[in-house]
Amino acid sequence: MLPSTASTNYISPATKSDSGELSSPPESALLHRCLSERPYQVSRAEGSYLYLSDGRKILDACGGAAVAIIGHGNKEVIAATTAQMNQVSYVHTMSYTTSSAEDLARSVLSPENCPSFDHGLVRAYFVGSGSEANDAAMKCARQYWYELGKGRTSRKVFVSRRGGYHGNTIGAMSISGNVARKKPYLETVLSNVAFVSPAFAYRFQQTEKGETEDMYAHCLVEEVEAEFLRLGPENVVMFSAETVVGATTGCVSAPRGYWRGIREVCDRYGILLHLDEIMCGTGRTGTYFAFEPEGIRPDIVTLGKGLGGGYVPIAAMLVSGKIIDVLRQGSSSFNHGHTYQAHPIACAAALAVQDVIRKEQLIEKCYRQGKRLGVLLRKEFGDSRFVGDIRGKGLFWALEFVEDKKSKQPFHAGMGFGISVQKQAFELGIAVYPGAGTVDGEKGDHILLAPPYNVTDEDLDNIVRILKRAYQMIERRVRGSIIDHKL
Repeated sequence: MLPSTASTNYISPATKSDSGELSSPPESALLHRCLSERPYQVSRAEGSYLYLSDGRKILDACGGAAVAIIGHGNKEVIAATTAQMNQVSYVHTMSYTTSSAEDLARSVLSPENCPSFDHGLVRAYFVGSGSEANDAAMKCARQYWYELGKGRTSRKVFVSRRGGYHGNTIGAMSISGNVARKKPYLETVLSNVAFVSPAFAYRFQQTEKGETEDMYAHCLVEEVEAEFLRLGPENVVMFSAETVVGATTGCVSAPRGYWRGIREVCDRYGILLHLDEIMCGTGRTGTYFAFEPEGIRPDIVTLGKGLGGGYVPIAAMLVSGKIIDVLRQGSSSFNHGHTYQAHPIACAAALAVQDVIRKEQLIEKCYRQGKRLGVLLRKEFGDSRFVGDIRGKGLFWALEFVEDKKSKQPFHAGMGFGISVQKQAFELGIAVYPGAGTVDGEKGDHILLAPPYNVTDEDLDNIVRILKRAYQMIERRVRGSIIDHKL
């Protein structure tokens, strides 16, 4: 591991008692992600900035985890949330609905969100997290086949991709390919899941052997079809994948023609297609749905982080008319439910976020600013010794770090290059999202950038400038360690 002068976690300093003696802060009653260190305490947040209790001001260049799409402290969202609290704070959806939930569903499913073609999605199901949404997608897809087969069906296998991530609940984790997060639970996750290769051209397209983008996409689609045939198409429930892979490998888009090919193969064998847009959807890549430029119609789409913009915990499963028709003709219900699904306050806040996006034309701005960010990153990092790839679309970008650019050899797992860049950037005043295990779940490093859609030119310039400075500081230390090792 690289030596680091920074830490992503903040340990509260000792304080003086009335007698003047130093005393340690009381141990937290909260189960933090790390038991040995405390995270930084945020006193307030406004726009693109976080203000820490130790007096520092941090430019949030990753929106937490690509969540804060309109920034912090938006007064319209706060007002809408408060108004809903004054109207009705909770109802049980077994018997009741609210205007905030109904209006949010119409807003998300609106044709305005996919103007180039009819996306075919007709119902929205709101839950509290992306993991819940993907669990709901798994159950909805299984119930579709159960209803279609009148209670008798052999379809029980889910097919997903290595290097993808769909959540931390047992169901969502089972179809995920995030090695580190699954490791303690490998004997408890579902066994009826099969995995195919990631669509990751930088890492796996064999350009040195003359493989073109079209050839690579064709090869990947053929692999998916071969897996369907190996399993028996009559046994497969659905194919699940992130339209643009998020944190696990860092803003990875599939090669041209991949998604059309996958849609055709799924149709050929009657297999449902589920696109996970928890991180890349709701405008993050420059269109409301990341699948729109692909021109395909998925059967199920899941949305999350950008739906509520961080103001409330909320996610959604969107379902096609084909599935709803089968459920309606069968049991006429979805055999699933959560106490807090379609929560009125969460829906009101999310609806206000969507209204801000439309009113301020933030998806169009995200597209434009994303182009600008890409230019800045390529200009500043294109010749950097340890930056192997610069990739992204919209305001969803990543830098992948490598030890050797020509061979694409990653740093060994213990080096911690990406984490070190993230920590150094934080010390300099910006928050970026680090990733490790980029290549195979163990080796590989990247950092992810996902600022708010309304990020200013000045903030974009500062993000890239400060990130470059942080990178250069880590590069110098690594080059020095390499020289020392050779000596």
